[in-house]
Amino acid sequence: MSSTFLDAIREALHEEFERDPTLLLFGQDVGAYGGAFGATAGLHERFGSERVVDMPLSEAAVLGAACGAAMRGSPAIAELQFFDFASCAGFDQIVNVAAKSRYRTGIACPLVVRGPVGAGVRGGPFHSISPEMWFVGTPGLQVVFPSNPIDAKGLLKSAIRDPDPVVFLEHKSLYRRSKQATRPNSAPIPLGMAQTVRPGSSAVVLTYGAMVSVCVEAAERVEAQRECSIRIVDLRTLEPLDSATILGAVQDTSRVLIVHEGPERGGFAGELTSMIMDRTFDALDAPVLRVAAANTPVPYAPVLEDVYLPGSFDVVSGIERLLDW
Repeated sequence: MSSTFLDAIREALHEEFERDPTLLLFGQDVGAYGGAFGATAGLHERFGSERVVDMPLSEAAVLGAACGAAMRGSPAIAELQFFDFASCAGFDQIVNVAAKSRYRTGIACPLVVRGPVGAGVRGGPFHSISPEMWFVGTPGLQVVFPSNPIDAKGLLKSAIRDPDPVVFLEHKSLYRRSKQATRPNSAPIPLGMAQTVRPGSSAVVLTYGAMVSVCVEAAERVEAQRECSIRIVDLRTLEPLDSATILGAVQDTSRVLIVHEGPERGGFAGELTSMIMDRTFDALDAPVLRVAAANTPVPYAPVLEDVYLPGSFDVVSGIERLLDW
């Protein structure tokens, strides 16, 4: 039986709570209500209010309590109802307390900060952010951005077991749309390992999160029209980054397109491009290209949001431009 992305998150939480009796969860409405999207449903009834802790409407309190618990030896998960609200003082706890704990004091901070991100669900400018670049540039943080239920479950297990803080981003458009058959008590998937989800030798598309399925659709459309094969690499974790898989794909294909949902300016594509140019420039037969969102807040009007988001047509255009270079 297939599980949705949301089911996979829930399964991982239940299995990890069963495995580790010291694991704690903090968040708003994570108890009897089961979380804003239902990710924590059943945890409160099964493990009690001392481990699944309903918090007041204060992201600073949620993150402060979770950081404190983690630094005192209890692995902790902090759920944000929307990752946009990490900016509400919870940001300080993530980037100044959790990220620097081991460097500053030698004390581990086994904290996972998880919750929904992303646009495409008509959430408007305050509930649709792609915040990965807030955290990728902060030394001491690991950043995970899965694209499917199997990866979501396995990577969340690894994040929970990691002795250092992990920012775990869940694209809300995948919660009920993405489905796969997950296995009970499945093994963790190690952080820092990209996955080639589609083979190919004519060009490689580097992407992550909800853009993976968009890129697969685009690659299929291009291949139906011309003689080529398009490789797609799902990065899965942005920090640590699987540079070996990325650079190997560049050397194999010589043409690179980078696709992400966040805005183009200051986006992760810039970091990847710099690494590729620095370390595999001689392998390239065309410039590294990118497809990303417009440099604007996420629009609320559906017609504008559809234009704002990268779609398969944009990716097709990017691939064709690469091939024609």
